[in-house]
Parts: sequence; structure tokens; C-alpha cells
Amino acid sequence: MSRPDAVVVVSAAEAEQLGAIARSRSLPHSLVRRARIVLMSAQGVANQIIAERCGVSVPTISNWRRCWRERGVAGLHGELRPGRPRSYDDERVAALMHKVLHSRPPNATQWSVRSVAKETAIPKSTVARYFALFGVQPHRSKSFKLSTDPFFVEKVRDVVGLYLNPPDQALVLCVDEKSQIQALQRTQPVLPMGLGYLEGVTHDYFRHGTTTLFAALNVLDGSVISQCKPRHRHQEFIGFLNHLDHQVPAALAVHLIADNYATHKHPKVKAWLARHGRFQIHYTPTYASWLNQVERWFGLITQHAIRRGSFHSVRDLIRKIDRYLTHYNSSKSPFIWTATADSILAKLQRLSMRISGTGH
Repeated sequence: MSRPDAVVVVSAAEAEQLGAIARSRSLPHSLVRRARIVLMSAQGVANQIIAERCGVSVPTISNWRRCWRERGVAGLHGELRPGRPRSYDDERVAALMHKVLHSRPPNATQWSVRSVAKETAIPKSTVARYFALFGVQPHRSKSFKLSTDPFFVEKVRDVVGLYLNPPDQALVLCVDEKSQIQALQRTQPVLPMGLGYLEGVTHDYFRHGTTTLFAALNVLDGSVISQCKPRHRHQEFIGFLNHLDHQVPAALAVHLIADNYATHKHPKVKAWLARHGRFQIHYTPTYASWLNQVERWFGLITQHAIRRGSFHSVRDLIRKIDRYLTHYNSSKSPFIWTATADSILAKLQRLSMRISGTGH
């Protein structure tokens, strides 16, 4: 029998750092894999199982366990290779990263490779390598919006619970409307795609009007019930609810997932729901419509049938929307929801810790 490996001990701070590396999409894959090896080793997973999951040999697992015990996170970056000595020591690199992360250039909103190179007298190719090594991308940003809903946790657990454990003898429908879909007609015919060149469309267009698409996505099988209406007031939403009432078998209860748009909370809508006892509505938290799966379907129809289309009238637009819906329902498949409420709340906690103390 082989000699058993020593126990891998990881503190809470080290586990957080390793988790960030393991989730990274910009760091080298080899480093991400080593972080996963250490995390699984600390959890007591057997070397053979880790090797199968990570696609490496068992001796490799033992090697990185040893590197972790001896040098910690630094040991995961591998041994020093022979070659020309480094031109810039750790202190110089740390100063560069500190400048990029904690300051802004006087005449711009963000640093670039060339502006950092000019400021620090380090060649731009070297700065670019350091940016890639540490996963720093000052030229990019991403948007976020924290919900201000006082019942955020309760609503997240309610909606996610319907996705992961839907009730028996009931139908879960994600309901929303895509308003102001424009019937745009290009001023010149679309040039077809060919070998070596892209499809061409004119930048200007004739606008023939708009329509609003009401849709209800069946969480169970992925089918969609929809209607196009000229406006998106509470009257049209009640009309769509009547359409759903006729489409869904009377023996089934209906759980609707909707956002906090005023149309969905109009007194007449609430009165309609009170008269139809089998309908129960579940609201997503404020600024959290991403919990509603029908938003993903709106993205699909926009990409496949609307954005690059040319429509000579609103009727033509509605006809092509209906044609897309018929084809989609003929080959429907549900979206697979995997995130638990706890994982969503944990991600929110990590974001809150990241922005805490930034002056916002």
C-alpha cells in the first residue's frame, strides 16, 4: 500500500482566495485546476476521485498538495524556471497593481495599458502581461443593481422554490410583456451573407408602429402562450389573463411569476385574481426581474426573429412573431434552473463584501 498523503489544511481566508481563483474565467486554466485540487483535498475528497474530476494523474495531485503545504498560494504558481532574471521585482509589480486598482488617471475615467506604461515607465507589453496574469481589465466594466426590496430573501426563496420543487396538480407560468416592439423596415433591401463578407443592413429605417408581446412560459415543458396587443396597460394584462384561463386546463392550479410592474399590481388585476381562485401570483423582488425565466425567452425571440428583421407593417411583425412561436413550441424544451436560493444569497453576500468600504 502507498503511503497516505498528509492532511491539507485551509483557513477560511485561504478558502475564500482559492475559491476566487477556482471560479475565475480569466486566470490560466492550470492555476484554476490547482486551486480546485487543493479545495477538494481540504474537503477530504480522495486523490483518485480528484484525479478523475480534474483530468490529471494521482502523482500530480500529491505534488500540488505538497506545494500547498510548503508555500501556500504561492506554491500553486509552479517552480521557478531557468531563464533571464526578472526585470521588475515584486515591489515594482505590486506598486503597478496598486496604482491601477486604487487610483484613476487625471484626464480619463480608467487606465489603459499605454497610460499605465507611460506613468510607470514599464513597457506596455510587460504591463499587458501583468494585466493578464492578475486578471485585471481596467478597460471593461459590468453593470449591477442591488435590490432594495425589504422582502428580497423571502421572494427569492418563494420563486426559486417554484422552479426547483413545483407543486403537484399545478402549472407554474413565468409571465411578462415585451413592450414597444418596433416594426422597422430597412430603407434598402438586406444584402445576403456571402463567402468572405457579412449580411448587410442599412442603418436607417421606416418605423411603422409598435406592438406589445405578452408571454407566459411553462416552466415544466418550456412551451409559451402569447398574445400581441397594441398597448401594455392593465386592461391588456387582464385580457391576457383571460386568455391563460381558457388555455390552461380547469383542473390545474396556476402559479404566476411576475415582476413588480405597476400593471401587474393594478387594483382591477388584484380583483380579477380574487375572482379566479386557482390563480396565485408570485412577485419577483424589486430590480430582480432576472429571476423570471420568460426574460430569457424574450432574449431568444429578439435575437432570432426581431432584431435583424425587416417588417413592412405591424401586422407583418405580429405574423412573424406568431410563426416563430409556432416553430418554437413544436420543438420546445424547458430551461433548466440550477441555482438554489442559498447560492443566490451567497453570491449577493460576496458582492456586498466586495463593494463594502468603496465609498458608495
